[in-house]
Amino acid sequence: MKSLLILAFIYNGASVAQDTLIYKDPRVDSLIKKQIQINELTTRDSRRNIPGYRIQVAKSNDRNQVFAIKTKIYQSYPELKSYLIYQPPNYKLNVGNFKTPEEAEPYLQKLTRDFPSGTYLVHDIIEVKPD
Repeated sequence: MKSLLILAFIYNGASVAQDTLIYKDPRVDSLIKKQIQINELTTRDSRRNIPGYRIQVAKSNDRNQVFAIKTKIYQSYPELKSYLIYQPPNYKLNVGNFKTPEEAEPYLQKLTRDFPSGTYLVHDIIEVKPD
């Protein structure tokens, strides 16, 4: 008798579970959309910076000398963005955002002619425009 009663409860419970509907709160969708927007904004900067190459044009402990070179580069090569780095006791001036060494080669040749002492290609994290 007990087993029959237990079997009846299990059967009724299973049929109730099959008839149960789950309703999703419409605010869940708006929360998901909001989280997607937040993820987009927070990861945008990481997608703008990738490993690449820059051309180091100057390295000196004389700040005025490095700033003079930076001014010449702005005048001669306005399309190249300059990056001044201070690593005590030296100032370094890197220019450009190149994905490959081949992309940097034409500028490297020109800059070596204009600034013959210590111009060479360095690995760096470069800025790119996201597609």
